Amino acid sequence: MAYVIALRSIIPKLQASLAVSVCSQAKAQPMHWIYKPDKLKEVLSDLEPSPEFRPQSANPFYRRTTGEQTCYGDQAFVLLQSLSQCGDVNVEDLTNRIYKFFGPGTVYDLPLNDPYRKPGGPKAVLPIDGPWRNGSLKAFIRNVDAGKAETGCAVDCQMDGVTKLAPVVAMFAGRAEMLEKVENVIRVTQNNDMCVAVTLAAARFLEHFILNGPDPNALDAVLAQLNDPKRQNPQELDKAVVAHIHQVKDNLARTSQQLIPAGALHGVLTLSRLDEAVRDTMRCGGCTASRASFIGACFGAQTGLQGIPESWRKRTLRYPVLLELAQNMVTSQQN
Repeated sequence: MAYVIALRSIIPKLQASLAVSVCSQAKAQPMHWIYKPDKLKEVLSDLEPSPEFRPQSANPFYRRTTGEQTCYGDQAFVLLQSLSQCGDVNVEDLTNRIYKFFGPGTVYDLPLNDPYRKPGGPKAVLPIDGPWRNGSLKAFIRNVDAGKAETGCAVDCQMDGVTKLAPVVAMFAGRAEMLEKVENVIRVTQNNDMCVAVTLAAARFLEHFILNGPDPNALDAVLAQLNDPKRQNPQELDKAVVAHIHQVKDNLARTSQQLIPAGALHGVLTLSRLDEAVRDTMRCGGCTASRASFIGACFGAQTGLQGIPESWRKRTLRYPVLLELAQNMVTSQQN
């Protein structure tokens, strides 16, 4: 009963962390993966001071309609569907849903996205017209096809885990099993220890904001958790993660552009407004959508749904469905 009462008090934060994460990712999607500084400067020159939701994609690798998600946002959406339907982390259900969403016969099933495409073939013509199926998803599909018990990619350490943690952290925030649930989810597609350790640290930050709201001591609180010998779900690589977080702490006075890819955490800790934090990370180029998703989740947990600009809600194509699924998910935890 005590948990249910506590849950009711943070439900708006749970929903907001999910909603803002997805909106922030959609906002950055048209400028995803621009790594050339000159190209980034050219694109930004037409958009400032508000570079979000660029009408035409400037992504040099793939093109999607503005308002749609990257492969990161789509993974978070599939996870939210599974949690909403099952009321818990169900690895079998999640595995089936990911394969069905990203596998053969889907919008992701494009020649360049072929998980069995051999290197050395014809040079790819970029950008492709459609979404990008990244390395961990390709490895996941191959592993499922091969009937392997461990479906996650053993070598991929990209941001997928961090970008899709919001639904599961929101569902289990404040409960001892939260980190274990996050790890179970991540290893479905990324069975890599460093990826898991980093994602669990990110989950600690998001949970802290969900439970406590804005807190200038959030960084120290998470470091204290990671240094606690009796911490939940310890990882062998936690010390390496702690060292990385200390690098961010020691450089908070610098700009986020100087700290990529640590700019996501830097933005959460140094900026006070959601819109400016996401715009700031978009101006850094590179994997803008993944950083924006974590920034959005953390700000959403602090501000609630009222912190989402109305224009973001209208331009995020999946927003109404997202809210319905989020409501179903948190309602299941009240029963």
